[in-house]
Amino acid sequence: MPPSRTSSTRRLRTRHLATAVAVALAFVATAGGTGSAAPEGPASAELREAMFVGNNWDGTADVIASRGDFHRIGRLNVIPDKEERLREIYLNPVKLAFFLGVRSGPGEGHDQFVDDMYATPDGSAMVVSRPSFADVVSLDLRTGRVNWRFPVAGYRADHMAVSPDGTRVAVSASTANTVHVLDIATGRQLGSFKTGDKPHENVFTSDGLLWNMSIGEVTTALDAPWLDWTKGDRRITVVDARTFETVRVIDMRERLDAFGRGDLSDAVRPLVFSPDEKKLYFQVSFHNGLLEYDVATDRITRAKALPGNPATDPDRTTWVNDSRHHGLSISPDGTKLCVAGTMDDYVTVVDRATLQEGPLVEASKPYWATVSGDGRSCVVSESGTDRVTAIDFATGRRVASVDVGDHPQRVRLARIPADWTGVEGG
Repeated sequence: MPPSRTSSTRRLRTRHLATAVAVALAFVATAGGTGSAAPEGPASAELREAMFVGNNWDGTADVIASRGDFHRIGRLNVIPDKEERLREIYLNPVKLAFFLGVRSGPGEGHDQFVDDMYATPDGSAMVVSRPSFADVVSLDLRTGRVNWRFPVAGYRADHMAVSPDGTRVAVSASTANTVHVLDIATGRQLGSFKTGDKPHENVFTSDGLLWNMSIGEVTTALDAPWLDWTKGDRRITVVDARTFETVRVIDMRERLDAFGRGDLSDAVRPLVFSPDEKKLYFQVSFHNGLLEYDVATDRITRAKALPGNPATDPDRTTWVNDSRHHGLSISPDGTKLCVAGTMDDYVTVVDRATLQEGPLVEASKPYWATVSGDGRSCVVSESGTDRVTAIDFATGRRVASVDVGDHPQRVRLARIPADWTGVEGG
């Protein structure tokens, strides 16, 4: 007997309802704050190495070659959802107050649209922390669309780090004194932990630990040494990268005092580990130089003061977010350190054994330092002239420069689709 019109209609409605629910759930997963399944990406054989350059003030990321002439390959718009985010912010007085605070404080009068970025292991997406929007997003490299979005706790997102296997990304939520660890493919939070005031740099180490450095208040004008106590709780928090339980807390104030450098700030800025992870080299607020810390003995072992630029304004309140020098990398063989002398407008390569600096290479407000794909060069972002410059580790000399977007900061190695040349409108 054929089905009745009523039963057929009921089944049809049921199918339509199921379809509608599935579409709605898919939309929520894509647009929601906790993530969604990652899009299919190219096979690893179709990837090539490149470098991401985050242009903080104009909300773009340039992709450049990772070696050679470092030519620009293409550009991606990292704020395709700008209008939607601004609408949310302007309808919430508290969010608006912090948004404007980021602009007038760490943004130096500009919105901060990209702080840090990494590629997913399959090369299909760029994961970006966006300070002014207080979130992390995954952007499809083919379409430029948002795959997932994770709003961080509080009102500002900051530095990130990716686990050695590339599957997890840690991001500092600077106003919430929290670090979130996310699945890089889906944006799902895997865990979080509390830090000191204003968590900043994050570093995964090969022994299964995650290090976070909190830098305290860096946008106030209370920069005189005797007012250092106003800067807040600054410390290194080391956690188990899987359980997020605290393993140790390092107060550099105690270590600096024991080393006889009570005059230096204990706000640890960029840092790098030696290849064997036994030594840690770091910069601190207001200091034109770096320090060496022995991980096993838990003590500072050496300090290096680098030349000051006579043209640098001695008024510490004019230095960007309490930085004097901000940017540090180490050659793959561990013999050379590369230092970005931010407020002194130079870059120099330092011999790790002797701590003797090489030539001072003129650079305009260099803000970050990393290592080229072939390991031969230190790559720095010149935020004052909107370009990226490569310095040869062996000679300490400039070998290439390439123009990028407005106020480049973080530069990261990545793997992208071999045929990628940018996204329309990026």
